[in-house]
Amino acid sequence: MKNISILGVTGSIGTQALDIIRNKENKVNLIGVTAHRNFKGLVDIIEEFSPKYIGITDKKCYEAIKEYCERENKQVNLFGGEEALEKVATLKEIDTVLTSVVGIAGLKPTIKAIEAKKNIALANKETLVVAGDIVMAKAKENGVKILPVDSEHGAIFQCIQGNEKKDINKIILTASGGPFRGKTRDDLKEITPKEALKHPKWNMGRKISIDSSTLVNKGLEVIEAHFLFGVSYDEIEVIVHPQSIVHSMVEYKDGSIIAQLGSTDMRLPIQYALSYPDRRTAIADKLDFKTVSSLTFEQPDINTFRCLELAFKAGKLGGNMPAIYNGANEIAVELFLDARIKYLQIEEIIEDAMNKFPHVKNPDLQQVLDIDKQVREYVLKRYV
Repeated sequence: MKNISILGVTGSIGTQALDIIRNKENKVNLIGVTAHRNFKGLVDIIEEFSPKYIGITDKKCYEAIKEYCERENKQVNLFGGEEALEKVATLKEIDTVLTSVVGIAGLKPTIKAIEAKKNIALANKETLVVAGDIVMAKAKENGVKILPVDSEHGAIFQCIQGNEKKDINKIILTASGGPFRGKTRDDLKEITPKEALKHPKWNMGRKISIDSSTLVNKGLEVIEAHFLFGVSYDEIEVIVHPQSIVHSMVEYKDGSIIAQLGSTDMRLPIQYALSYPDRRTAIADKLDFKTVSSLTFEQPDINTFRCLELAFKAGKLGGNMPAIYNGANEIAVELFLDARIKYLQIEEIIEDAMNKFPHVKNPDLQQVLDIDKQVREYVLKRYV
């Protein structure tokens, strides 16, 4: 039985992880959860799962849940404020933390969990993007496993089992192409948030859906793969696969390619990360090849979707540049969702920030957090 905490339990990954826990065969016990302000979602989780610990970062939601627990005589330990994430991530009773909060907010609690020797089921790719050297060094120092939850990295993780890293020729990350695959830059000038949120294959949160449409999400995955699997950026290739059946591939030096295929259901990689090294009975629909008419692959259009190229540039520069890339994107996505900037300004903002701020080769954690704050302040001042 694995005892886990879920950071971001009411989000897309968190709610799908609850399906894994509902199936008792998966042998996962939910001890702690965190959320921001989803009162109803937390009440439903308390009623069904009775977690011992709950962290809530929003003050009003914290007070409302506290009042609810007192009224209903619920035996729950509540944590409020920013430190709530770290407290739930470092509970003595747990052995694994599923980090599914969005953005750089996942960085500090993930590091605290690693220092507390908790294994990490990582759905928060920004943690490795902005501080991959720091996080991976901490994991090695504390003997902690980083188990990828993203479908692509989960696929690669499965493809390398039983093989030697020295035999890897390259990693091939597949991308659906997002909702605007095949469109021109002129087509993208007046894209609305509603249009950008309509992903053709995956059910994801708002921020990740926008990132998928701009190919930022694939760029973040490239940087994450570099740190997770210890390969150079020249050994990472992105290929568009609209059917989203091949979740990623690994090419070995003899020319053999091992691919992981499955249905477009995030519960599959979540289940594997939480049950590793075991495999459990399928919770996601199984792939039926009789219904698969074709599998197609094509090069990504980096002239139209420049954010992917910018991610490779940021990754190869290293140091604080991926944090600059990520921070600029996070604030740009917020502004776009609030209809305060145009769609194509997302890439403009990212490139502007990368040119604006000086490159620091080996930043410490505080420098990473500082540059993230500076980038956000700069973008707000210039573009709003």
